[in-house]
Parts: sequence; structure tokens; C-alpha cells
Amino acid sequence: MSEPGNQPIGRGGSVMRLRGLIRKEFLQIVRDPSSMAIAFLMPAILLFLFGYGVSLDAKHIPIALIVDDKSEIAENFASELGGSDYFRPQRFLNMAQAQQQMMQGKVQAIVRLREDFSRQIAEGSQAAVQVIVNGIDANYGRLVLGYIQGAWAKWLEHTAQMHGQAIAGPVNIEHRIWFNAEVQSRNYLVPGLIALIMTLIGALLTAMVMAREWERGTLEALLVTPARVGEVLVSKLAAYYLLGVGGMLLSVGMAVFLFGVPLRGSFAVLFAASSLFLLAALGMGLLISTVTRNQFVAGQTAIIVTYLPAFLLSGFIFDIASMPWLVRGITHVVAARYFVAILQTVFLAGDIWSVILPNAAALAAMAAILLFLVRVKSSKRLE
Repeated sequence: MSEPGNQPIGRGGSVMRLRGLIRKEFLQIVRDPSSMAIAFLMPAILLFLFGYGVSLDAKHIPIALIVDDKSEIAENFASELGGSDYFRPQRFLNMAQAQQQMMQGKVQAIVRLREDFSRQIAEGSQAAVQVIVNGIDANYGRLVLGYIQGAWAKWLEHTAQMHGQAIAGPVNIEHRIWFNAEVQSRNYLVPGLIALIMTLIGALLTAMVMAREWERGTLEALLVTPARVGEVLVSKLAAYYLLGVGGMLLSVGMAVFLFGVPLRGSFAVLFAASSLFLLAALGMGLLISTVTRNQFVAGQTAIIVTYLPAFLLSGFIFDIASMPWLVRGITHVVAARYFVAILQTVFLAGDIWSVILPNAAALAAMAAILLFLVRVKSSKRLE
């Protein structure tokens, strides 16, 4: 006597059964407001937050400006700082006032032009500009210092051209910025954010919904039908794969048409890579729900195992090469690491196959392993 879910039937009946299971999954998704919110509302919110509210660029930096030299040259440099979009200078009479403002966090840097500033410029020697930067946030402090040095170099070049002179120095540096010529962090953040969105849909949503079915006994009810374990899993994968594709299309559309992020590579390559990552995320979500069978535990596990690593260890914000060697090793088991590399390459550089192919192969291997583990675990628990 065959066990439930393993009764032999014809190919036509199997196809009809699978179609019925997929339809059941879609109806369940449509009737579940939380699933629709995670799939479509959450991506829109995250994209708006990171596209408009989060920026790794620094503009309108409050700085304290002290001009001890009252010459025209010193005032000209002060005007250069004031006319820049990067700075919001505030004049102070002495260092004590400026230091007090920095202690209170009201300015992020102090720029001081000493009494002999114009004389040193006139003599052709290197004029001393004192710069004090708030280094509590080391990265932000280096960014502010770099902006001030850039403004100083630009002013020197402009001043030399006005007087028909060449800038003293053995090297003349010409800058070329590839792939993100505007140097906007939005172009870097928004593509990486797609990996987080698809992690939410593929892993977190799938894990919670599947675990909820365990709690409600829905999956046990399926066991008394002719449906096989493989058909149940395929129906889950098909439904949430299409849901994830919808979230991906929404995210890419907002990235390109709303935020103006360039898509220099092929959309077909982007779609194929997204499919591989989505299969890996779905495999992880199904595996978590199959092992835990509890919605709360599945949700917490999915956040810890998938979402946080995708945020912290994928290269989305933090450079992997700057991490300690042990953490760098851990990133190799984070699927989002490979997907973020593909996303940023396809969006900003194009179809660079030496980057795309190795990362796509890693995603394909992870998807195959996770889906195999899901099938094995489901067989042991369902049949």
C-alpha cells in the first residue's frame, strides 16, 4: 500500500496536480497582505530610503574658518570654500571659539589661514594652511580632509592660471574616474540594495510563510492528497520565484527610471544572475522553515543567517578587502556577496565576463546545494 503523497499516477495527472498546487500558492500569496507588502511595498520603501535618505557622499559640511591674514589672496581662498557645495563655512575670530564649536559637534573641521599666508604665496613657497578634522568617525574624517585638500589644489591651480604661472611640483596628476564618473554613492548603493530586497523575498518571506503552514497544519493536509513532496516544493519555488522576479523588476525599474542609475550591461545577464540568486535564497528559506517548523524561529533565523550577512558581509556597504582575514573567509558562504559583485558590475561597468561568470557559477553551486538539502530534509520529514 502506498503512503500518502507517493501514489503512482499518470503524467497528465501529475501536471494537473502541479498546476493546482501553484494556483493554490498564488491565491495564498494574493490573500496574504504581509506577503504582498514584503514583496512590493518593502522594496519601494527601502529604495526610497537608500536612494534619497542614505548617502555616503558628504555635502554642505559645516567647517570653522579662521582668516588671520586680511589680504585679498586669503579672502579669495575663503570665498572658494564658501562657494563650494561641499562646505558650509562659518567665520570665527580665534581658535578658542572654533575649538568650542567642534567640541559641541557643530563643525566638523577647522581651517585656519595664518598671518603670513599671502606672503608665502607671493614668495612662491608652500603656504601653510592649518586643518583640524573631527576624527570620531574615521571614514567621514578622511572624506572631509580629502575634500579640503581637493579645494586647496583647485584653488592653487586657478590662482596660478590667473597669474600665468605653472604650479610648482614634479608631478601633474590628471584624474579619470571610471564607471561612476559622477562619484555618487546612490549609483553604488541602489544596485546592491536589490540583493537585500531579493533576500527579503526569497529567504525571509519564504521561511516565514512555509513555517506558518507547518504551524497551521496546511502541509500535513497536503500529505493525505496524491501530491508528492517534489511537487509541493516545485509549487513553492515557482510561486515565490515569480514573486521575487516581480520585486526585482520593480527595483530595477525604480533604480533606472527614478534614481537615474545607469544600466550599462545586458538586462538578460541581470535577469539570469537574479534568477540564480533567487533560487539560492529560496533554497535557504525553504531549508530554514523545514528545519524549524516555527514561524517566529524561522523569521529570526532567516534574519540572522541571510539578511544580516547580506547587509554586512556582501560588499554592499563595507569593503570586503578591508575586513579581517577570518571575516573575509566567512563572506565566501554568503550568496549575496556574489550577487552584489554582479549587480554593481552589470549596472556600472557592463557585461564584464571575468567578473560575472565566476560569481554566477558560485551562485549556481550554492542554489544546487541548498535545493538538494531541502529535498532531502523534506523527504525525511514529509514522507
